[in-house]
Amino acid sequence: MTDINELKQVVERLERENAELRGLSLATGVILTQLLQTITLRELSPQGAATKTITNAQKAIEAFEPDPNKPMGDVMKQRALKAVKQYEDQLRSVLPV
Repeated sequence: MTDINELKQVVERLERENAELRGLSLATGVILTQLLQTITLRELSPQGAATKTITNAQKAIEAFEPDPNKPMGDVMKQRALKAVKQYEDQLRSVLPV
């Protein structure tokens, strides 16, 4: 039987890796949002450009088919769609109406 201490170490390592990946994801999202804001503000129709970007992202994610052999594919896809909405809110927060 596997030693409880070994299992605890594995869980702690996975929790740390998960936290590091979440930090990486957060930094990536912030940088991408700032880049999108800068680019979109330069457009003649910033709101229209934002709509096009967000719509294209949503369509691409909705068309994505998770690998049925990998667990949590649907969870990943749903989280990606939720993230697009979060990015849209952040992007539009700086755009003129």
